[in-house]
Amino acid sequence: MGQKYIKEILAKYRTIAVVGLSRDPNKDSYKVSSYLKTNGYTIIPVNPFADQVLGEKSYTSLFNIPLEIQKKIEIVDIFRPSKVVPVIVEEVIKLKRKHGKPHVIWMQLNIIHDEAAQKARNSGLQVVMNKCMMVEHLKISK
Repeated sequence: MGQKYIKEILAKYRTIAVVGLSRDPNKDSYKVSSYLKTNGYTIIPVNPFADQVLGEKSYTSLFNIPLEIQKKIEIVDIFRPSKVVPVIVEEVIKLKRKHGKPHVIWMQLNIIHDEAAQKARNSGLQVVMNKCMMVEHLKISK
């Protein structure tokens, strides 16, 4: 997965559901999402313990996002432990079958699950794993 692949994803897709987006401004998920929002991306928080994050309504799961918003999700950015990635990937695959989207599963730094990534690819999803979306965006913005 080269820089060109990542640059294409970040240039093409602008609506991101962030699974595990924390309300805590000191957490990486908050910092990265805040950066992305500031840089023109639409952020949809997914956190069952928050009503709102970064001024956006938060949802308890991908399936609890209203249908009209589900249909707009292009990237699912995962800030959850690697062990729960397969469950999230299954949800994303179901959404893709239903709406033709999302297009990308992005697993943040230190989030690795090869089996789930392969299953996602087999379902027609692009996968980025073990990379920070903010760091990658900063690289291509130079």
